[in-house]
Amino acid sequence: MSAKLETLRQNLTQHLGHRIAAMQIALDEITIDVEVVNYPETMQLLRDIPELGFAQLIDLCGVDYSTYGDAPEGAAVGKRFAAVSHLLSVTHNWRVRVRCFAVDDEFPSIPSVVSIWNSVNWFEREAFDLYGIVFPGHPDLRRILTDYGFVGHPFRKDFPTTGYVEMRYDDAQKRVIYEPVSIEMREITPRIVRPANYGNVENA
Repeated sequence: MSAKLETLRQNLTQHLGHRIAAMQIALDEITIDVEVVNYPETMQLLRDIPELGFAQLIDLCGVDYSTYGDAPEGAAVGKRFAAVSHLLSVTHNWRVRVRCFAVDDEFPSIPSVVSIWNSVNWFEREAFDLYGIVFPGHPDLRRILTDYGFVGHPFRKDFPTTGYVEMRYDDAQKRVIYEPVSIEMREITPRIVRPANYGNVENA
């Protein structure tokens, strides 16, 4: 671990303390997990404490952790939806990743941080649109990428690849209409069968 990363780790531990539910260090990057109840305060401190100085929020994205990792199908693997933010301190030239899991998988809700970084406005709308994560306190939480009247959230892992409906222009009705999906699921990747010892240098 570099001296700068160690300094950041110490500063985070010192100033955030119990607000950090977990901390991971991998590939010279720090990720902290924060509970929903501590999320707004923690984000405010990350920006306002001079020793941290995270004045910029670079990105926020939603994540669906269902069927994550090597857990068997149907096994409980913890909370499902999270908002992951990437913060930058230009003053100190360091970054941190903040992850906050929604408490309720059926209705995921994480407080908005638009009042802290207004750059997160569209990012939270995107996470709402694609994952269905609600951000209370957001001034204009509505869909941003999908069509008007779209049903569902296309980045959820239980959303079908083909979607639920398809749309087309109907010349007789002179308007766009929605119909059930008519696409049949099929495997379009050619299957390649190789011998068991393929690529073995000894057998070359």
